[in-house]
Amino acid sequence: MPETTTPATELTSHYVAQVTGDLERNVKEQERITTEIASLQGQLAAVQHDHTVLVNVQQALGITQAPAQPEAEAESAAVPSPRQKSGAARDGKTARKSAAAPKKAAAKKPIAKSADATKAAQPTLVELIRRHLLELKEPRSAAEISAALGQAHPERQFADKVVRVTLEGLVAKSQAERTKQGRSVFYAAPKSAAAPEAEAQRTETER
Repeated sequence: MPETTTPATELTSHYVAQVTGDLERNVKEQERITTEIASLQGQLAAVQHDHTVLVNVQQALGITQAPAQPEAEAESAAVPSPRQKSGAARDGKTARKSAAAPKKAAAKKPIAKSADATKAAQPTLVELIRRHLLELKEPRSAAEISAALGQAHPERQFADKVVRVTLEGLVAKSQAERTKQGRSVFYAAPKSAAAPEAEAQRTETER
């Protein structure tokens, strides 16, 4: 009996030590993966924030993205061509499909044109800011300009940060002037553009 008990005890101790070591390694691996997930989540949140800011700046500058794959082409690529059938049935179906296809295409074109016309009729943020600057009698801050645009166009949203970035872009193009009073920054139309506007208003008043 003692000879049988001794090997069993050694085997049990071996398994206990192995399981204990495996558990320690498992816990450390969980901690490592948890740390990596937290780091990746932080990076994802930062990238998503940058994406939102870039999209707002893109819209403010009036940049349009390249159109995606046309819907008609996507449908033709997704739907496999039917098997050919012999006889009058094939000719009848082919004729019906060829007659229905132009109607479908003709129904989509007016929708696209109406959407394009709506976009073209709506002024961009750059145009709105330039017009507002020409109407100002004294420089205004980005927040004041954003609030004024929001009152004049309640159907649109104007973020202070996007308006400020757009104003800085106009300053870089010499289409706006920036002045600083203490820590506050104010914007106004350039004098070269404000003078013709004032002259036009005076002429209109005299008439």
